[in-house]
Amino acid sequence: MKSFKDVFENYQWDEVKNKLEKVSLADVRYSLQKKNKTLDDFLNLLSPAASQELELMARMTKALTQKRFGKIIQLYAPLYLSNECQNICTYCGFSLDNHLKRKTLSDMELMIEASVLKSMGVNHVLLVSGEANKIVGVPYFQNAVRKLKPHFSNISIEVQPLLEEEYKLLHEEGVHSVLVYQETYHQDVYREYHPKGKKSNFHFRLETPDRIGRAGIHKIGLGVLLGLEDWRVDSFFNALHIDYLQKQYWKSKFSVSFPRLRPAEGIIEPNFIMEDKDLLQLICAYRIWNEDLEISISTRENETFRNNIVSLGATAMSAGSKTNPGGYAVDKESLEQFETSDERSMEEIKMMIKKAGYDPVMKDWDSVYSGF
Repeated sequence: MKSFKDVFENYQWDEVKNKLEKVSLADVRYSLQKKNKTLDDFLNLLSPAASQELELMARMTKALTQKRFGKIIQLYAPLYLSNECQNICTYCGFSLDNHLKRKTLSDMELMIEASVLKSMGVNHVLLVSGEANKIVGVPYFQNAVRKLKPHFSNISIEVQPLLEEEYKLLHEEGVHSVLVYQETYHQDVYREYHPKGKKSNFHFRLETPDRIGRAGIHKIGLGVLLGLEDWRVDSFFNALHIDYLQKQYWKSKFSVSFPRLRPAEGIIEPNFIMEDKDLLQLICAYRIWNEDLEISISTRENETFRNNIVSLGATAMSAGSKTNPGGYAVDKESLEQFETSDERSMEEIKMMIKKAGYDPVMKDWDSVYSGF
């Protein structure tokens, strides 16, 4: 059965890196004026040379986003179910070798957290957990979705990679979208960041979006952890992945997120520093290349950046986020996955969006249209 692995194996990390370094300003300008953009154009817009045209790219990004998505920002909030994890990941607060307090929400605690989110006006919830199949496996997720479905119009998940049949079960329960990050596409060093656990299997994770697509999930979210490896090379491979998936699973929608490495318990320092201007260039490159791609900005980013990105490509933002299980009400001191940077409330984010001339929307899809 065909998978992204077949495409991935035709590309080499160092070759992509060399291509990026050789892009000229003329190449960038040629890509900017082309009507139908290709992956080669994305590579040009990602290059160091393209930073010289960032102002033009930002103007184009603003116009393209408004043309396709209007002046709307979808708002959502994460609900962390568990910080139990059987992986050792050198960049994550949930890593197995962090011997700190672990917590998994009970049914009652789940509903308490949900009630706080509802009081904030949240109607799109993202369920997040560490990767511990025996404690928070598919039955746990099914139960959580069943309990939350009557209260939220849109339920997304960001959990351990699952089998195709398991994604189908969750799709039947009402899961709208699945987010899964390769973290880095640099296969030669991937194991160094993931020395123990199921996550250390590079190819099993690489083929996860294929299993999500075959399961018929409505939306698939991808991204890389910016700071592990060269963000330009990693982002090219992420775009390559999205390009393949859009052609293979054309009934699904796609989104991209931009998690920059943030402080957390026991994690490494970033190997590659990504400045705000670099992240803006990356967002612009994605939008100019792919007008249909949804672009999500989390509370990892600071207030100033999030204020400005509202009119420069963002289509979705999290707000009021807590990154630990029970963080909204049940257990505010439990181990968090990472520190948030923008700690403003949902209401403050709504007001900021309105002040920018945009409309904050608490959901982008309703289960009444799903056929469930």
